[in-house]
Formats: sequence, structure tokens, C-alpha cells
Amino acid sequence: MVFDLGNVLLPFDYKVILEKLERIEKGMGEKFAQYYRDHYDVHRKYERGEISSDQFTEILLGVLDHKLSKEQLVRIYSDMFTVNDGLVAVLPVLKKNYKLVLLSNTNDIHERYGWRKNEFLNLFDKLVLSHKVGAVKPEEKIYRAVMEFTCVPPAEHFYIDDIAEYVAGGKKMGWDAVQFVGNRELFAEFDKRGIKWKSAVGPVSADGGKGRGTTD
Repeated sequence: MVFDLGNVLLPFDYKVILEKLERIEKGMGEKFAQYYRDHYDVHRKYERGEISSDQFTEILLGVLDHKLSKEQLVRIYSDMFTVNDGLVAVLPVLKKNYKLVLLSNTNDIHERYGWRKNEFLNLFDKLVLSHKVGAVKPEEKIYRAVMEFTCVPPAEHFYIDDIAEYVAGGKKMGWDAVQFVGNRELFAEFDKRGIKWKSAVGPVSADGGKGRGTTD
């Protein structure tokens, strides 16, 4: 079973970053957002590991006229994740029956300071991360990195991602894949496939689901 991270297991919201920057100086959040919109290639290069964290933070500090420290920027840039408790709760049950792989477009700062502290990640047999693989979804290389670990036929992979384009990338590889729109719908997909996810000690809530904003 292959899980996306952002807005599947960990909802996140870039608006949180913008609001914190606005509190430092009016207009700073919009300046950050405008740069991200106009130079998304820089974000993608960072996710591929093509530029370092030092290079990335220097670029952003320059955009923000060095009106905050590197430490402040890293903390603000990473503090936007919450946990989809309803889905995380079923991971221990899935772990008993399936190999679990995390597949994420992410970066070094978000990994180290944003989401890596979550203990449920220890349930995964493998974390396939874009900045370590040198490729981002929906590029074929990152899906192949999963199969190099699992060593099973493509059709034996079940993949969950909130972005349709990335789901299509998995299907192109021969995987069974669904777009995540919420826990209830995903659990229904589990049931359709006979996936063992229900706990013997009691029902699991179907509440929770997607966060706001965009994700990889």
C-alpha cells in the first residue's frame, strides 16, 4: 500500500505561512505567495534535491528583504501540518497485513522540521521522498523507486494520492490507484478491494480528511 503524505495523512495549509509572515510585516505574506506563484520551478528544484536547503532559504530570505532570520523562516515554513487522525488510526491494522510505503513530493526542511516528528511514520517500511530520489511525481523515476523496494508486480500496488495527476502516474505504471477525497470514501475503496483495515477492538472514525490549500 502506497500512501501520499500531504493532504492525505497530513493536511497542510500554506495560508498558515502567509498569515505568520503578515504578522511580521504587512505585505510580506503576499510577497512570499507571489514569488511562489511566479517561480514555482524553484520549489520543484528544491523538491528534487537540485538545490540545497541553504540555497533555498537564501533565495526566500532575499525575496523577503532579510527581514527575518533563517531560523524564523525555517520554523514558519515548516509549521503548517496537522494530522488526519482518522486515517492514521488504521495504519497499525494495515501494517499487520500489508507492506506500507510513503511516496511524497517534499523537501529537506519540511522533512526535518515539519513532519518527520510524527511517530506514525515509523509504521512505514519505506519512505520514498522526492528530494532523496531526485524526481517528483508524476515522473516515472519516483514510482520506479517504490517498485525497486517492494519487488512485487505493478498490479500488487494500491496507491492513494489527493492529486489526480499523480494518481494517473501510478495507474500508468500499472498500479491500482485512487484519488483521496476523504476518509469515508477511502475506507469504502478499501472495502471494495477486501483490504483489511478495521480494528478488532472497535470501530474507526471516518471523520477527518483533506486540509486546505494545495499539496504534493
